[in-house]
Amino acid sequence: MGPWLDGITGWLTLNPQWLAAAVFIVAFVECLAIAGIIVPGTVLLFAIAALAGSGALSLGETLLLGLLGGLLGDGISYYLGRHFHQNIRRLPGLRHHPEWMDGAEAYFQKYGIVSLLVGRFIGPLRPMLPMVAGMCDMPFPRFAAVSVLAAAGWSVAYLLPGWAAGAAFRLPLPEGFWPEAGVVAACLAVLFGIALNSTLRGHRRATLWVGCASLALLIAMFIGYPYLNHFDQGLMALVQEHRSPTMDRVMVMITQLGEFKKMFVASAVLTGLLFLARQWRQGIFVGATLLGAALINTGSKLFFARGRPEILVDPLTSFSMPSGHASGSFAFFLALAVLAGRDQPIRMRLAWLLLGAIPAAAIALSRVYLGAHWPSDILAGTLLAMTVCAFSLTLSQRQSSLPPMAPKVWWLIVPGCVAVLGFFALTGTTHALLRYAY
Repeated sequence: MGPWLDGITGWLTLNPQWLAAAVFIVAFVECLAIAGIIVPGTVLLFAIAALAGSGALSLGETLLLGLLGGLLGDGISYYLGRHFHQNIRRLPGLRHHPEWMDGAEAYFQKYGIVSLLVGRFIGPLRPMLPMVAGMCDMPFPRFAAVSVLAAAGWSVAYLLPGWAAGAAFRLPLPEGFWPEAGVVAACLAVLFGIALNSTLRGHRRATLWVGCASLALLIAMFIGYPYLNHFDQGLMALVQEHRSPTMDRVMVMITQLGEFKKMFVASAVLTGLLFLARQWRQGIFVGATLLGAALINTGSKLFFARGRPEILVDPLTSFSMPSGHASGSFAFFLALAVLAGRDQPIRMRLAWLLLGAIPAAAIALSRVYLGAHWPSDILAGTLLAMTVCAFSLTLSQRQSSLPPMAPKVWWLIVPGCVAVLGFFALTGTTHALLRYAY
């Protein structure tokens, strides 16, 4: 694959006018039935996104092209399934690999709409599930709504890292940026490696190990953040260069979701709804996770008393380290993802955690974009939430695993949380724009 990938990226480097088409086409193929399994689109997407980030395309253009390409792939896959129904198994590729279709159909039959949302982040399932949805005559409006939501999260998760890497190589960053960034990346790689290895192997104490690893990195971050100055300054400069009025409004709407008072209300609503539905153990787990993250974050901020970046027009009075937006949002969405993954296969549980991390990461990264937190603040807040969530889950499952919740419970808590968060995102945007202007 090396020479083939080098050939494509080399040609696109000499012909950057085709980069927009390349992002769209690769995203389309990656989500197209059968082709998405055969073509190694994930690596190619990262490489093309990196070229786009080198100055050829803005982040918004890159994400939009990925979203549209993915939606087109979903739409054609759905149409193929709707048109051929069970005869789809006779198509080239599926005729010789029936296991591709059998696996996707089993997931869809078991999890329904949720499979389209979560399966988007599981490589072998991503291009097949839309076709299975069409084959099973899922109503198109329902499929389209879920597809748009899943494709939006997928484009961010798969294109943003590559685009950011390309933009970072283009800018004249501080001399010590790359060594410090390498240390941060290596530590995070070790953490995620421990989490994936222990989870996929089904270790009984996997959650405890993840909590201990997260705690170790959190302590290291608390001790070592003064030595990440070049890392913080470099990433802040990279982000600030790409600010725009349109993106400012979007980021302000997102960042409002993580404000302490609003996150406190959303957390109280979630915990209260769980108790109302008599989900006592789940409510205690969620309440302990959210309250623990809030208390530890507040105490840490007062202890470190780190100043915020000098970018805001209306500087905030509270301290910066660790980010309350990051710890609160990750605690909230990771707790939800943990509950959603109960009694499901390991890969589905991991996909739920990835899905939950996307809105939390958007809230956390909005703080760096708006100049309200240093990148190391965001990392510390994220590690804090992971630590508290892992230890809270470990304590909650000392005697037995948390049981899955019935669909009627989810129909109670999901609309309630969405309504609260949606209201907060849409209110106070004008005033907040003045605070975060640059």
